[in-house]
Amino acid sequence: MTEELEAVDPQERFQSLLKTEKYRQRISQMAVAGRTSITVDFEDLYAFDQQLAEELLEKPDEYLRHANNAAYDQLRIEDPEYAEKLKVEAATIRIAKLLEITQLRKLGSDHIGKLVMVEGIVVRSTPVRPMVMHAAFKCKRCGEMATVNQTGQFMKAPFACGNPSCDAKGPFDFVQEESTFIDSQDIRIQERPEDLPPGQLPRTVNAKLVSNEIVDVARPGDHNSIVGVVRAFALARPGVGRLRTFSLYLDVNSIEVLGKEPETSLPSPEEEEKILELAKDPWIHRKIINSIAPSIYGYEHVKEAIMYLLFGGVGKTLPDITIRGEINSLLVGDPGTAKSQLLQYVARIAPRGLYTSGRGTTAAGLTAAVIREKGGGMTLEAGALVLADKGVACIDEMDKMRPEDRVAIHEAMEQHTVSVAKGGIVATLNARTAILAASNPSLGRYEPHRTVAENISLPVTILSRFDLIFVLRDVPNKDSDSKMSAHILEIHRRGLSPVESPISMDLLRKYITYAKSIKPILTQNATQRINDFYLAMRSASESEGSPVAITARQLESLVRITEARARVALRKEVTAEDAEAAIAIMKRSLEEVGIDMSSSKWDIDIIMTGRPKSMRDKLQVVLSALIELEKETGMVERTTLLNELEEKHKVPRSEAEHLIGQLLREGTIYEPREGYLKKT
Repeated sequence: MTEELEAVDPQERFQSLLKTEKYRQRISQMAVAGRTSITVDFEDLYAFDQQLAEELLEKPDEYLRHANNAAYDQLRIEDPEYAEKLKVEAATIRIAKLLEITQLRKLGSDHIGKLVMVEGIVVRSTPVRPMVMHAAFKCKRCGEMATVNQTGQFMKAPFACGNPSCDAKGPFDFVQEESTFIDSQDIRIQERPEDLPPGQLPRTVNAKLVSNEIVDVARPGDHNSIVGVVRAFALARPGVGRLRTFSLYLDVNSIEVLGKEPETSLPSPEEEEKILELAKDPWIHRKIINSIAPSIYGYEHVKEAIMYLLFGGVGKTLPDITIRGEINSLLVGDPGTAKSQLLQYVARIAPRGLYTSGRGTTAAGLTAAVIREKGGGMTLEAGALVLADKGVACIDEMDKMRPEDRVAIHEAMEQHTVSVAKGGIVATLNARTAILAASNPSLGRYEPHRTVAENISLPVTILSRFDLIFVLRDVPNKDSDSKMSAHILEIHRRGLSPVESPISMDLLRKYITYAKSIKPILTQNATQRINDFYLAMRSASESEGSPVAITARQLESLVRITEARARVALRKEVTAEDAEAAIAIMKRSLEEVGIDMSSSKWDIDIIMTGRPKSMRDKLQVVLSALIELEKETGMVERTTLLNELEEKHKVPRSEAEHLIGQLLREGTIYEPREGYLKKT
């Protein structure tokens, strides 16, 4: 008797759950939204009938069939017209939010045929392709039609013609118009970096989506929670048959995107109150600077720059051009100045942050890779800068990257897109990413008497795209050294940061997310301040022969920084005070990298072209002297040129040697034979 009851039971039990108020509402909305499925929270099912919920996890195929039938029956009661329009198989139950998450690396033979929930990042997705569910076939001899329900990977034809008088074993024609199709897509899910045990490679699992409502929900780079049935299939070898080892994949029942935009983790009402309370504090900027990596001693100006970078300016989209709002910063420093620690911290605190180190990073890994699939098609796999869209990408050891890989960052830094034209795929992906990069000086230590371009082995094209560049120098100083050592020793002694962070990391992340929704507008006062500073710096460059101090790129950087500073205080308007702070930090950055050591003048050309104007002028003098002498003798003796420069142009001999050496290295002049020079 009990067995009979159980055989009837599941469908009725499911239907009684669907008769509750919450689900009746969901079912009545199906027709309005034109959907064919209804989502059931597993918690509700577990609270309603624990045994049914456990059976569903153990035998999902059988119990989901009962659930779908129950959903269809209930739909017929709620909305008979819509139920009539749908076919019996069309009402689907989607189970969401199981009580426990199964880790990807724990999936194994025990889980085959069970319902599980996994979380991970989508790393690859195929295009959506229609898949046949009911295939209609026509007998070529008598024209009799037959339909065959399709399962498995390959299409099956009828075994024999259904017409008794014909009974032929084939051939059959597939009739596309009479068959029913459904959308399908394959995706690959990878473990989240935070779930990785130390020293392990991230595992991946393939998932199959079959339904018009769940395909294309998840795109590469999204964090997802997926509920599905674990299945195993044997790989086949041509001519040998099927292998004994099977591969696992997920037959997806429901999919939920956990975080597409960083904005999705909005603060709760209590947290919002805290955020607004914090913003009223007149010293909020100082508080946030002190909350950034409190265990790292000093570097107030660098932390201030990081604060601006995290909050970002406002991007402008005009009909003809787009102007980026994100701020890019570069830290150049001696070894042991905590650059990597700062970068790691920023990647953790940014609502969407990624950390990568230069040596093992390639252009495809940063931008996008085009990969050939087994089927022969090409798919696009997103790289770090695309995955960090609307977030922060921290690139450590940027100087160690191969030059051909570094070129890939140019476009992402200024245009905020990544373009790919490869293997028949032509695409432009968004990479609205703020970049925080760190680099070591090319000579091991930063040489103050050399220019930035000589100190950093980065091309000028990249340097000019950074809004702020800071040099972290390790200079012995009794006072600061004693404070630093006390700070570090205190950390080791207590195992805690000696400085208490005024704002907790979690709240700071929510604060940044909240602030990003504010779009501050420049006021007249702020515009005036920036304008005055820019014009004053430019007018210093007007006299003939003096260096250019600042360009339009720095002007745009100033605007971005002022907007970011207003955002930190959650203000709708940018004040003159914000402009002053932006000018101060811009000056600090230019002082560190944009000063020509030989004349102590500001010179933006150091960042833009790699050498100050004074240097270019001297090289020009050497070249013109060489060309003059060449007219007389064809080849110029080195000593003759040195004497000429010393007597006529008052260039000291040692400096002239240095300049000639530089021109030789660049290939502007060459030595046809020992001791003689000629222009190339």
